[in-house]
Amino acid sequence: MGRATKVLAEGIYFGEGPRWREGRLWFSDFYAHAVKSVSLAGDVRVEFEIDDRPSGLGWMPDGSMLIVSMTRRQVLRRTADGAIVVHADLGHIADFHCNDMVVDSAGGAYVGNFGFDLDAAIASRGVENVLADHPTAKLAYVSPTGEVRIAAEGMHFPNGPVITPDGKTLILGETLGAVLTAFDIGPDGALSNRRVWAPTSPSVPDGICLDADGAIWIANPIAPMCVRIAEGGEVLEIIDTGQPCYACMLGGDDGRTLFMLTAASSDHEAAAKTATGKIIVARVDSPRAGRP
Repeated sequence: MGRATKVLAEGIYFGEGPRWREGRLWFSDFYAHAVKSVSLAGDVRVEFEIDDRPSGLGWMPDGSMLIVSMTRRQVLRRTADGAIVVHADLGHIADFHCNDMVVDSAGGAYVGNFGFDLDAAIASRGVENVLADHPTAKLAYVSPTGEVRIAAEGMHFPNGPVITPDGKTLILGETLGAVLTAFDIGPDGALSNRRVWAPTSPSVPDGICLDADGAIWIANPIAPMCVRIAEGGEVLEIIDTGQPCYACMLGGDDGRTLFMLTAASSDHEAAAKTATGKIIVARVDSPRAGRP
């Protein structure tokens, strides 16, 4: 028997970047151009809207919020009074849309990007061909004061970054490489010692989250599943999500509620027209750890 799941919310266009904070799951709804939140009771509310697709989310030490503005290739900052300003411009690093982000304890942020027009490539060449042959991307680091530099190059669609509880290791999914990759975090956010944390094939990692036992849950965007993987690649558990799974996050009062964001498709034209997105939840054994 698989682990029991239930639908917490639906009618979402395309949910990404889930973050548990102050009793609610915050998430981006791409094609609504909105950041939303939902409680464990299932009440969805719009927190605010932007004039772009939002993606990765996080908070600075002072409580202000960082939001990835995908197509503008920026990181926005929202202050406590609701004002939104440009925190950083990544246009000189990101070759196409920006995506997920993790914010460290000092307020520095690691931000991924597509590296190329993924939808167009899939439409013309197919998923298998794109997985086998695609341009790489650069991972960006944004300092707490908004300065931007390249953190790592040659990344195969960097996505879903997490930071271990000791703040010393960054792990992220290379979606098109079917691998979880780790780096040591040095002074001022510098990355070194790039290594394979775990191969994930035949799954590919989209959003990911870390648990207290050191395992990682990965959302698999090419299959209806969320997969728990140990360092080295052993598959510890698979949860059926009904639709392709694009993001996941542990939260709830005890950190043991796994939120899984799904949709019928990631194709932007289809997703923008039909709100097929859902948030599925399951109770798991090991609680949330690290960041986000």
